[in-house]
Amino acid sequence: MDRLKRRKLTDKIFKYIFLGFIFIGILVLFVLLFDVFRDGIKMIDMDFFTRFDSRFPKRAGIKAGLFGTIYVIGLMIPITFVVGTASAIYLEEYAPKNWITEIIRLNIANLAGVPSIIYGMLGLGVLVRTLSLGRSVLAGALTLSLLVLPVVIVSAQEALRSVPSSLRKASYGMGANHWQTVSKVVLPAALPSIITGFILAISRAIGETAPLIMMGALTFVMFTPESIMDSFTVLPIQIFNWTSLPKADFHLVAAAASSVLLVLLFILNGIATFIRYKYEVKF
Repeated sequence: MDRLKRRKLTDKIFKYIFLGFIFIGILVLFVLLFDVFRDGIKMIDMDFFTRFDSRFPKRAGIKAGLFGTIYVIGLMIPITFVVGTASAIYLEEYAPKNWITEIIRLNIANLAGVPSIIYGMLGLGVLVRTLSLGRSVLAGALTLSLLVLPVVIVSAQEALRSVPSSLRKASYGMGANHWQTVSKVVLPAALPSIITGFILAISRAIGETAPLIMMGALTFVMFTPESIMDSFTVLPIQIFNWTSLPKADFHLVAAAASSVLLVLLFILNGIATFIRYKYEVKF
């Protein structure tokens, strides 16, 4: 009995220690968010969304960065979703089970942990220079696609793997072939989890600065892109540029842009959570 009591006491101690760490983390995050929103709210008005960058803090706006973010992410979404989902379906449903496939899966998992600046160097060397895409919206979208593709593929694989084999066997028993089973049974069942992982990957891409700076995205822009081959800037780069300027008022502008970016990320994460709990299939 004494041994059992000691175990229960140890479990309680570690439980409260871990809860304390979680509370500290949440508290620090809340303080940081409060500080950003408190400074940023002073600079946010309707004109803040319609003005371009300026040398004067009170005239600076996020129009170029906001439009550039929309262009880059809007182009990245279909590329990443189609390529990532198709790759996951092939690896899980069609690829032969041998050592080559295992090496490919292992490398994809390892790529998910590669620092983002490496993808920026890859985008600069291959997309900007070798393929002559320049510092364009297309090059930026492809660079971010390369960045999040491993995450999308791994999460999609896990979603497909979580579908019970009984559903596949039932489909085969009804006379369906392999493709019909995958497209009509497996993929719809796994789609909510695939979309959740995909949205979370987009959230990471929206906040990335290093790859786009490395490939040469602009910092001071007085125009919005009109085609996928135009130059661009994005919100994280504008924020990075403003925080490096000596004037204190520019830090308030950076806080305002950070607030907008955080709200956008919260919305995306909220959508991912909603999809997860609303449409997730319970097996």
